[in-house]
Amino acid sequence: MYSQFVCLSGLPRSGSTLLSAILSQNPLIHSEGNSAVCQLMWDIQKTCFTTASEQLKANNRTETVYDLISSIPRIYYKNIKEKIVVDKCRSWTIEANYNLLIRFIDKNIKIIILVRPVLDIVKSFTKLYRKNNIFNEELENNLIIAHSEPIMRSLEGIVWSKQNIDKNSLLFVQYDELINKPKETIQKIYDFCGWEYYEHDFTNIVSKYPENDEVYGLKGQHQIRKTIEKIVNNETILNETLFKKCKIIDKIYKL
Repeated sequence: MYSQFVCLSGLPRSGSTLLSAILSQNPLIHSEGNSAVCQLMWDIQKTCFTTASEQLKANNRTETVYDLISSIPRIYYKNIKEKIVVDKCRSWTIEANYNLLIRFIDKNIKIIILVRPVLDIVKSFTKLYRKNNIFNEELENNLIIAHSEPIMRSLEGIVWSKQNIDKNSLLFVQYDELINKPKETIQKIYDFCGWEYYEHDFTNIVSKYPENDEVYGLKGQHQIRKTIEKIVNNETILNETLFKKCKIIDKIYKL
């Protein structure tokens, strides 16, 4: 059974797959793809307070609610041997989900938050859509609709967490920081989480737990290179309106 549960959250296309692969080189750390833990905890909680609430109350089983929800992470990761779990989910910074963390997992939870300019994220998604032959201008524009997935809801969660969560529980990591200074960035993460440092190999990075992108319908979404390198995305041209909106968002939030 693991002894520490750490969250990996933040914006999409910001290096979380790469970071998970790097951290997984450490035999003490288990860090896989997008986790279902948050969704499962939320769904069970909702069920306990709606469709199952009558039965729970009638049989004096209200304490069972805590047992059910708090057991989900342990059940989800019951077969791992590593002592540290890094659970990857963009939704952990949303207020309701953060409350699940501190109530049912760890009141002193550590959350690593990856961030990147929205303009670069939109360009990255657009490039990915085009490679998959599913690109159209409407799809591109919809990326920055308020409260929408996968970008804006995550961004709103990050803003909330920055304003409301103790700074000792949060570590913000810039995408460029991870790419340009990987060793220093990993050291910062280790210090934040209280881990004994492990010497990582940044020239042979392989996904220990690759995700099946066919499930998401977006081939290459979680593909990483063996060696860290920054690809300057100058060839992906956005329409002028979307480009300006992305610049405004980046100016407002300054992540």
